[in-house]
Amino acid sequence: MKILNNKILKISVLLAFIFSVLINLVSFDANCNELKNNVFRLHIIANSDSENDQLLKLKVRDAILNAGGKEFENCQNINDAINNAKNNIQNYKKTAQDVVVSNGYNYNVEVCVEKTYFNTRVYDEFALPAGEYYALCIKIGKAEGKNWWCVMFPALCVPTATNAKLENSVGDSAVNIANNHKKYIFRFKTIEIFEQIKKNIKIK
Repeated sequence: MKILNNKILKISVLLAFIFSVLINLVSFDANCNELKNNVFRLHIIANSDSENDQLLKLKVRDAILNAGGKEFENCQNINDAINNAKNNIQNYKKTAQDVVVSNGYNYNVEVCVEKTYFNTRVYDEFALPAGEYYALCIKIGKAEGKNWWCVMFPALCVPTATNAKLENSVGDSAVNIANNHKKYIFRFKTIEIFEQIKKNIKIK
């Protein structure tokens, strides 16, 4: 009877531990979703990984941020950012295409606003969890090269936006996760694996 009680106790402790881990992951996932649902990103994909194509990508980036980034400073929420991007797609396309042509290339440029998958990314002092985010996507030529990304809302990568903070779009718990990502490496990886599984299921 004593041996049986010890087994029951061990099983109970193990189940309690598993339950506690699951509860923490559910809470963590909810805060990650808050980030994913309230951050608007800029996503620029180079024609290829050649040195010249990667340099061209950065020139397009600079032109886009200088020409249209300022418009995101006054956005109050993610919907404002999405609508602003959609309303200015032709301007972004012209800006990017002009850079491509002026640098001697004949690549076509595609610009759209779409929900796209990102792996976990570290940006300066914060990180964003893996998952689907709304983004202004600029695809140069074949769009087979390394990509560049930043956050347009809140306007963290807009040079003139001195007061842009994650706190302006998400709650304290979500901000804590983004700013202290080194504390949550395992959880970020767990979320990334989960998101990859969801992505693969959608493809199938």
